[in-house]
Amino acid sequence: MKLRILIADDHEVVRRGLCTLLQAREGWEICGEAKDGREAVEMAKQLKPDVVILDVGMPKLNGLEATRQLIQQNPSQKIIVLTITDSDQVIREALDAGARGFVLKSDAASDLVSAVEALQRKRMFFTPRVNDMVLAGFLDRGHNTGHTESPKVPTLTPREREVVQLLAEGKSSKEVAVLLNLSTKTAETHRSNIMRKLDFHSIRDIVVYAIQNNIIQVQVPVLASDPPEGPIA
Repeated sequence: MKLRILIADDHEVVRRGLCTLLQAREGWEICGEAKDGREAVEMAKQLKPDVVILDVGMPKLNGLEATRQLIQQNPSQKIIVLTITDSDQVIREALDAGARGFVLKSDAASDLVSAVEALQRKRMFFTPRVNDMVLAGFLDRGHNTGHTESPKVPTLTPREREVVQLLAEGKSSKEVAVLLNLSTKTAETHRSNIMRKLDFHSIRDIVVYAIQNNIIQVQVPVLASDPPEGPIA
């Protein structure tokens, strides 16, 4: 079965270039093209793609808002956002919205295929800057409070770590329940307990925690100057 990809970008030349790049990969197909975020949300509802690639700066509905709506209609939807900048605000909003891949448009030719491959393997894909910020704790809530000591983080049970991994990978409570052979109510209880125990308030908090504690893997591009040891995970 082919991997089905939906691409949304308001610039036709860019969109066609991305399609050409991804269609060259064996086993992948472009199931749809959208010229704005609103169209992307509607097409995703109809076409049910495996991966959605969204430009952040689109008319009618920007890529971040489109990501939120896509995740609302399908919590396990794999989404890669394309942006011209990896500013702190864009990074936070993309993670909060539910994106699992973050690629700079200037690097799309070299990084986009790797990003899609990472999502196929249930990994996330970040630019090196985003990955460094996450690992350094820069995206944590209250990171700039001036405290020099890190607060003690409560220990999670093995089951809670399983739930954290699945949630960080984009699974809904219902999907967590199915995968772990639990009732949906029990899965939701685990999620609530985790959020309360760790004092978390958003899915971004769970994603950052999972990355920092090696619960999920993130792939970042290998720079040309790096030794050819494969992607960092």
